Amino acid sequence: MGTMSAHETEGAVETRGIEPVPDNERQGRVRELFPTWVAANISVLLLTMGASLVVNNALNFWQVLLVAVVAAAVAFGMVGVLSVSGKWGGAPGAMLSRAAFGVRGNYFPGAILWVARFGWETINAVTGAYAVLTVMRLLFGVESNNVLVVITLLAFVAVTFLVSGMGRKALNVCNKYSTYLFGLFSIMVLVYLVATMDWEAVFAKKAGTTAMVIAGIGTIAAGGISWVPTGPDFARYLPHSASGKKIVGATVSGAALVLLPMVLMGGVMAVSNPKLAGQNTDPMSFLGNILPTWLAVPYLITALVGMVLINSLSMYSAGFTAQTMGVKLPRAMAVSINAVISLIGGLFMMLVAKDFIGQFIAFLTLLAVSFSAWIGVYAVDMARRRRMAVRYDAASLMDTGRTSRYWYAGGYCWQAMTAWAVALAAGICFTKVQWFTGPLSTTWIGENGLGWAATIVIAAAVFAALPTAKENVTPAASGEPTAPRQPVGAR
Repeated sequence: MGTMSAHETEGAVETRGIEPVPDNERQGRVRELFPTWVAANISVLLLTMGASLVVNNALNFWQVLLVAVVAAAVAFGMVGVLSVSGKWGGAPGAMLSRAAFGVRGNYFPGAILWVARFGWETINAVTGAYAVLTVMRLLFGVESNNVLVVITLLAFVAVTFLVSGMGRKALNVCNKYSTYLFGLFSIMVLVYLVATMDWEAVFAKKAGTTAMVIAGIGTIAAGGISWVPTGPDFARYLPHSASGKKIVGATVSGAALVLLPMVLMGGVMAVSNPKLAGQNTDPMSFLGNILPTWLAVPYLITALVGMVLINSLSMYSAGFTAQTMGVKLPRAMAVSINAVISLIGGLFMMLVAKDFIGQFIAFLTLLAVSFSAWIGVYAVDMARRRRMAVRYDAASLMDTGRTSRYWYAGGYCWQAMTAWAVALAAGICFTKVQWFTGPLSTTWIGENGLGWAATIVIAAAVFAALPTAKENVTPAASGEPTAPRQPVGAR
């Protein structure tokens, strides 16, 4: 996309695309990641998922807390660790992935990650539209109809598109203030629950089985796992001197600050209203039944802002994925593809499909597996690059021809492709959802919902066991003066 000045990329609207960020523009701060990952988890769906741990998994209060803590640590621990590669290479995760899979091989996992983002953005768009409809019902007594469904969904997607198109700086500002607002109202909801819930009944609930605890961890962690390839996107403006440990710490703590209380509140609400986890068509209306209007309305509005930001963060990264897939559009325009697809998918879910929660859980399960195969390969590649003098070569990341350092064999790293394909196939075999049952879903791994974990381990093990791929180190791809290069991530 050419060279840009710091002024251009740091303006109100970010114009930088997938090209690596040069050192002189690395003005980011690790502390900016904290509100980013807070905002990424502001979803009322966490309440429903927390309730499902009580209703469907039959867990008690302490088990729900354990599930939330482990899920946040595992999922966003991976997000934080892999985010460090963004500091090394100054590029989005979908772009840095070329170094692992090859400039052509990256199209295959990239395509699946891109499609998975469509589903995630559709789920969030539908949830946001339902939140608007619930507010309208509580304030004005307006009942939902097909016309309102179309209008609210269109408005939500349009606002998301506009916010995501503005880029990193605008998102950071929005994330900061939404964190304060959502935190304030979450505390108010928590105080209300403490004062009104039957805590004797909450703590009297018997413990569920260990298998259900493990399965619950997988369900809650799935949402966080979907953010792993996105992590480097928000760390790419950090200077090389930024602490990797602080990156991980800011990521995990930001996510946990929202995820833990939301999941716990959902579990507590389910004790008084077991129907909470069974809102098959509308996952938002339960708040109007449990909370008083004076609290439910501002809480839903604040959560709505959070859902806009979640989708904006996702679309922000989806624009990069689209560009790495060969879409010849600026990032802000590439985002429009995701916006249109999420609008169409959202209309289908709200007007045609009936079982929203069932589809959501099935989607999360498949999402975790599809992202996990990429995670296993990428993590091993990162571990190997940690010992290299030049971790990522900026010019080679942008070069999709034979002169690229990451051309490997015909543009493919067959070792990474093999590990990814084997792990993905295995993960699907361990999976069981509403409309699909894998042949290995009855094994201990499948029954405990650990297909995603097995996928990561298999991908990493196979890739590590195969011979290390040789990068193209010819003069045209090695950073020598014959072609201007900008090595990034050097020690």
